[in-house]
Amino acid sequence: MTGNDQLSIRAYGASHGSHAHPHFQILFGLEGTLELEVDGRARRIRAGDAWIVPVGARHDFEARSGSRCLVLDSNRGDWSRCIDTPANGKQLPSLIRFLAESAQHQPANPYSHAWQHGPSLLLEAWGSAPAQTRTGRSINWQALAAWAAAHWHDNTLAVADLARRAHLSPTQFTLRCRQETGLAPMQWLRTQRLSHARQLQRSGMRVADSARRSGYQSASALTAAIRRADLRTDLGAD
Repeated sequence: MTGNDQLSIRAYGASHGSHAHPHFQILFGLEGTLELEVDGRARRIRAGDAWIVPVGARHDFEARSGSRCLVLDSNRGDWSRCIDTPANGKQLPSLIRFLAESAQHQPANPYSHAWQHGPSLLLEAWGSAPAQTRTGRSINWQALAAWAAAHWHDNTLAVADLARRAHLSPTQFTLRCRQETGLAPMQWLRTQRLSHARQLQRSGMRVADSARRSGYQSASALTAAIRRADLRTDLGAD
């Protein structure tokens, strides 16, 4: 594993409701059938199938008869180039089986070679992400999200502020943000803000306090933002 990746084996059953992540989530089917809905669009993942949940996408899972998947949570922007292209790497199925088998021994050896390098190998084996030469500074999206969270009180945060923090021009930052997260800069910022507010609410914090701590002007503004996000998920425009 790296600081940008978390690899695990997960079992799915009844739905626990829709949610979103500030990172890519890549699912590789191992057993059973997983019913997946991403931004209102349905997808079925059986053994051997693979699918990418984009950054910030509202999604829900259900496996009525049970399902197991190899799951990769990743902040690597390279996955954005794979979203609209089905996995076709010939080595991918065998790699998934190998990682799933090695996971049985992972608790006793959490730094095994396979588990450490699995995320990079999965990206390489996907077979549909052409190598691209990227110039300029790398963007630490986790650090940038943490910086933004510390400045939620400043309702004037703009693309220029994010770009300055990333040591890029606004134009360069906008391009990189779309390439690496699949979102426009202000859409990425709103996703981060709303995700933070939802986390605070799930921890038991009152709506008014969650709104204040995440930079919303009022509890009603936060409630409206949540309703808009949920409505977009329900509509699932094609």
